[in-house]
Amino acid sequence: MRRTMGVAAASAVVVLAAGCGGGGPQSSGDQKLTGDKIVLGVLNDQSGAYSELSGKNSVTAVEMAIADFTAKYGDKAVTTDITVETADHQNKPDVANSKAQEMYDRKGVDLILDVPTSSAALKVADVAKEKKKLYFNIGAATTDLTGKSCNKYTFHYAYDTYMLANGTGKTTTEQIGKNWYILYPNYAFGQDMEKSFSTAITAAGGTVVGKDGAPFPNTSGDFSTFLLKAPNLNPKPDVLGTMQAGAELVNVVKQYNEFKLRDKGVGLAVGLMFLTDIHSLTPAALAGTTYTDAWYWNFDAKNREFADRFQQKAGTRPTFAHAANYSAALQYLEAVQAAGTDDADAVVKGLEGKTVEDVFLRNGKIRAEDHRVVHDAYLAQVKPQSEVAEPWDYVKVLKTIPAAEAFRAPSADCKL
Repeated sequence: MRRTMGVAAASAVVVLAAGCGGGGPQSSGDQKLTGDKIVLGVLNDQSGAYSELSGKNSVTAVEMAIADFTAKYGDKAVTTDITVETADHQNKPDVANSKAQEMYDRKGVDLILDVPTSSAALKVADVAKEKKKLYFNIGAATTDLTGKSCNKYTFHYAYDTYMLANGTGKTTTEQIGKNWYILYPNYAFGQDMEKSFSTAITAAGGTVVGKDGAPFPNTSGDFSTFLLKAPNLNPKPDVLGTMQAGAELVNVVKQYNEFKLRDKGVGLAVGLMFLTDIHSLTPAALAGTTYTDAWYWNFDAKNREFADRFQQKAGTRPTFAHAANYSAALQYLEAVQAAGTDDADAVVKGLEGKTVEDVFLRNGKIRAEDHRVVHDAYLAQVKPQSEVAEPWDYVKVLKTIPAAEAFRAPSADCKL
């Protein structure tokens, strides 16, 4: 699917991205672009478990970034021919691999964005390295993208398993319960989540009394075998830590409530949660649940202004994945503008070490050592239904986790 955005479609509201303008606007006459255009690719799940939290609405977010970029630079933009190619990877690594190759080779894509599902994300990283093309991962959480699988052309943008465990695992162990039973989807993301949470729990003085990997995708939607096991473990866990996401998280929480595990003394901790998950389940089903968030639409006036524009186009409030895709697309375009070229090596050089402040990245920095994009994160809690003042405003931010603390230090396994 190909979508086109130009100056005529530009938003009236211009988002200025501090720290990423480089040497200022480049004349369109000085450009050195492949085919005199820029092509952005959004590769994600558009039909399965992760389609609501990102999916086609991430394409809308990228289109908003293009509109804001062209509105900002006008005829000084490095090009006004900026298009979007999209594809559904169906959460399958082999499909992600083939779609990424098609985007780079046949569709002329300069940058691939999003790619939820860690096993798929790692495949796309390999393709980006081989093709020497840019890839900003938004939707996957595996720390391998900035560890053993890092490469010069891949940047990890929004969040990772360390960020999630460092916030939720540590806080829940300290404040709610020491003994955990962990249920995770049995693929790269879930395995990484289990390791990261186990490490954080142990460091906080807790114990993982049991853990199980559930099939992914779980086409039956049935998690009863695992959930009914939890209260019968010895010692009994204080906390069920579910690492599922999207539609699978919705099924786990519904069955957790159905089996009344909270009444049996087993609390609930969610490893990864999106606004769309809370909307599907309702705040009543999750009231009091604490989790780590990368961004929240109603955190401040700046976020809300973006969320209002997004809702006008998409008909829904943005998740952090939508905001991150917008930010990543905009920062790439700014880097091309500053470099005056879409040459991948030149763009990488301009991005490395950049400090960034925009609607998604607060105290943001693109680390040169491993291409981890660090930024503030948030410890959030789902409101009880009685405190929900308007649709989609389901969360209160309990604490801002500073960028310097939210993410792990660069890994020795990363060899750019």
